[in-house]
Amino acid sequence: MEDQSANDIRTPLLSELDKNDDHGNVSCSNPEVMEPEETSPVMEVSLTVPVNDDPSLPVLTVRMWVLGAMSCVLLSFLNQFFWYRTEPLTITAISVQIPVLLLGRLMAANFKQRVFFKGTRWEFTLNPGPFNIKEHVLISVFANSGAGIVSAIQVVTAIKVFYKKKITFFVSLIVVITTKALGFGLAGIFRRYLVEPAAMWWPDSLVQVSFFRALHEKEERTKGGLKRFQFFIIAFICSFAYYVFPGYLFEMLTSLSWICWIFVKSVPAQQLGSGLYGLGLGAFGLDWSTISSYLGSPLASPWFATANVAAGFFLFIYVLIPLCYWLDIYKAKTFPIFSNGLFTTTGKIYNISSIIDSDFHLDTTAYEQEGPLYLSTFFTMTYGVCFAAFSATIVHVLLFHGRELWEQSKSSFRQKTKDVYTQLMSKYKQVPEWWFWCILVANIGFTVFSCEYYKDLLQMPWWIFILACTIAIFFTLPIGIMTAVTNQAPYLIMILEYIIGYTYPGYPVANMCFKVYGYVSMTQAVTYLQDFKLGHYMKIPPRTMFIVQLVGSIIASLVYLGTAWWLMETIPDICKTTSSHSIWTCPTDHVFYDASIMWGLIGPRRTFGDEGVYTSINWFFLGGAIAPLLVWFAHKAFPNKKWIKFINMPILIGVVGMMPPATAVNYTTWIIVGFLSGYVAYRYCPDLWQRYNYILSCALDAGLAFMGVLLYVCLGMENIRLDWWGNDLDGCPYASCPAAKGVVVEGCPVVY
Repeated sequence: MEDQSANDIRTPLLSELDKNDDHGNVSCSNPEVMEPEETSPVMEVSLTVPVNDDPSLPVLTVRMWVLGAMSCVLLSFLNQFFWYRTEPLTITAISVQIPVLLLGRLMAANFKQRVFFKGTRWEFTLNPGPFNIKEHVLISVFANSGAGIVSAIQVVTAIKVFYKKKITFFVSLIVVITTKALGFGLAGIFRRYLVEPAAMWWPDSLVQVSFFRALHEKEERTKGGLKRFQFFIIAFICSFAYYVFPGYLFEMLTSLSWICWIFVKSVPAQQLGSGLYGLGLGAFGLDWSTISSYLGSPLASPWFATANVAAGFFLFIYVLIPLCYWLDIYKAKTFPIFSNGLFTTTGKIYNISSIIDSDFHLDTTAYEQEGPLYLSTFFTMTYGVCFAAFSATIVHVLLFHGRELWEQSKSSFRQKTKDVYTQLMSKYKQVPEWWFWCILVANIGFTVFSCEYYKDLLQMPWWIFILACTIAIFFTLPIGIMTAVTNQAPYLIMILEYIIGYTYPGYPVANMCFKVYGYVSMTQAVTYLQDFKLGHYMKIPPRTMFIVQLVGSIIASLVYLGTAWWLMETIPDICKTTSSHSIWTCPTDHVFYDASIMWGLIGPRRTFGDEGVYTSINWFFLGGAIAPLLVWFAHKAFPNKKWIKFINMPILIGVVGMMPPATAVNYTTWIIVGFLSGYVAYRYCPDLWQRYNYILSCALDAGLAFMGVLLYVCLGMENIRLDWWGNDLDGCPYASCPAAKGVVVEGCPVVY
């Protein structure tokens, strides 16, 4: 691994790029060009983000509000509508960015330039001139509020559908709004540490920067090459046309597990070779959704982060899991090697419903009859590495970023700026930090009141909420640093479940609420911070960004909840899995509900505590704390070995926290593409990498999104599919079979 993402040396390539506009470093029409003395110390940023700005560009225009609100409402509705279906589909903001560009230019060409309220502070016009890049960025930020899913709605679904308790729309809205407001307040407080410093470069934001520049900037076509926009169109069409194969016609392209095809009757071979239900040895996918769905785009990942992911995945999947399984630790061979299911001691699926009484509390008598929970080796070790990642994150940030954070804290009071883009942004009126503090404090006070007033429904006393807020505040900074530097972050949601399960056992709804306020609000803060950084790179006035994000969050919350409420009220037996004909099975909400049973109802004490089977897994906490210390001592002992400081233990250890739902093939293919982009292309074809890498990532995402929606609307909603061997996703029927002698599982050979 090499020092590629944070170096102080301006290479010949960068110097040449500073002189030429042939590589895409061109300005918008009539910009006020500022020439700072230096560019960003991060090479990827220097090659992607321009160091010029035009403060005169209009931003809060009528068309921005109209197109932004429309995009936010549309994405919020579609994402929540698709969420409850058996095969949920997530539509990202990139799906509307091209249509919005066309509509914006159409409005600029046809709307009259009439001025309303002329001469007053409310003066505005329907057409302030050409549709510009800053308007487009703000619309994208607006739309991003409706991208993905609002996890707080899963709490509402669990209470209303699974627990069959009455909950009003108003109370549901409180849970949704306060979660988002908590994340927004945290983002504003930590932006001085996670947005302004040059070292916090947010790789995923560079994809968006490159995309917007390709759409708006004029550039000269190089001899024998393509303009970036031309390249985007070609790559987009190819991605759009190709996805019909893995998305419908030939679904096996999702996971080509060729070892299973050779050893068609071997349980061990299929356990090793299956990309979806095994360890994925040799498996790979030719589907962009397989590659980017869980870890994000590998084209946006710096090589040192990709290398950490690869090392952590290899050690976990190909060393730790097989070793524990074949040594039969915790009766591992009685269960599948790769499963997130809950089992009895005999390998049967655990009957959760049998241990729940009518008030949704644990029936201890039935639990003693059913016996303790057992987990697969994979699931057990996943919890272990999540525990280790928790302690490793704290120690790593203190050791490797402690001095930097301290210096940033001191410099923030002296109003010093170090980042070239912060210098460019200094001309704009900043958002006072007390605005965010007011949002945070008011939100905490209102939520405390709601917890006490609706205590019987939410099961969460005020002090539990304060504990969740404390954890969110404490971990937003380290998680933000990980994401800003590596484009990856350890998955710590299980830690929140662990804490509340021990602190307040027997209350599954409280467990869900604690998880949402403690972890989901933190991840939403990271999303807001990423938008802040995009605005930082694109020179969006900070107060404008504040207004758009605030309004977008409110609109998205209302539409998300309204759509979910409508579906829950109008679809009979929604989220029921008993009917094979229902397409409204809510798979992710079932996982959320099951987690509340395991961690809230049964509690971690009966699994990982003194009453459980997996007590020794708690030693992973200590191992995670020690691991960064070893790297730090090695860095001090061998200061000339630059690659040592790029060993990121929280990422290396916690990278598999996304498994499940991520599978082995998601990781193997992601690592291959990340190596080809971040190492091979970046080192040996830097000019091509600089021009096309991030554009390619954006085009692949857009093509997949458009074809995915088209297939879903035309075929998926009618439940029309092809039934042939090419649509057998994995071709490994024995991958989920146990290896212990005498264990009988339907569809599996019995080992004697």
